[in-house]
Amino acid sequence: MSLRFSANVSWLFAELPGLPARLEAAARCGFAAAELGWPEGCPAPALRHAAQRAGLRLVLLNAPPGDRERGELGLGAVPGRQDAFRQGLAAAVQYGREVGCSRIHLMAGRVPQGADRAAVAGEMEATFIENLRYAADLLAQEDMVGLVEPINSRITDPRYFLNTPQQAVAILEKVGRPNLKLQLDIFHCQIMDGNLSRNLETYLPLIGHIQIAQVPGRHEPDSPGELNFPYIFELLESLGYTGYVGCEYTPKGDTVEGLGWLRSYWESRGLQPGGTSKARE
Repeated sequence: MSLRFSANVSWLFAELPGLPARLEAAARCGFAAAELGWPEGCPAPALRHAAQRAGLRLVLLNAPPGDRERGELGLGAVPGRQDAFRQGLAAAVQYGREVGCSRIHLMAGRVPQGADRAAVAGEMEATFIENLRYAADLLAQEDMVGLVEPINSRITDPRYFLNTPQQAVAILEKVGRPNLKLQLDIFHCQIMDGNLSRNLETYLPLIGHIQIAQVPGRHEPDSPGELNFPYIFELLESLGYTGYVGCEYTPKGDTVEGLGWLRSYWESRGLQPGGTSKARE
């Protein structure tokens, strides 16, 4: 079964001024689905109408990151910020409901400035577990899924609390809620752990969403780098992965010109843009 790709419009089509225009551009390129970070400044009705006009399904939304001026990047594991986490979660659930998006990325957040990671790890994990259980119960009422994503601490964010799939899975197992899943960004996983084939095989039952970018530049999958994406795509197909593959990378140039890898993927599978069978035409 061929893979389904989602355009992350917080990263792609940055040459366009706003999320509605980016959604329309994604649809013109053949995407049938889109995802985004927290849509600061874009009201839900505007995004919903743009997605409907474009014929796009919205498949992933980040919860609010917290106070950016204070350097926050998520609140899930940050002690003392439980109330703010719950307020942000409520806002994300309402936004997701309005735009028809049923998957919410619950960001863990950063180790407090000046704190020793090892010294605060236990308290931060306990906070994260508490917040994730609360989130899972709330999301279940809306038939929604929560996702946690390990972000590498070697290149992207040295202070981010959740760094490896092993750490994320251990926390998910402690939380014990079926509507919480692993969001596996292959870019972060390669930097922190490598061993991609075995990690994908091992964690597939817990994976609710996958994201891709080349390493180390975080550009298009066919840009120079460490990862063999044709092999990874074939592996995901062979494993029977049916979720979305989010395109969360920084284009090296024009977004549309950089989508040759996706057009090649569709062509190699005998598909038309959007991933549907040419036989249906």
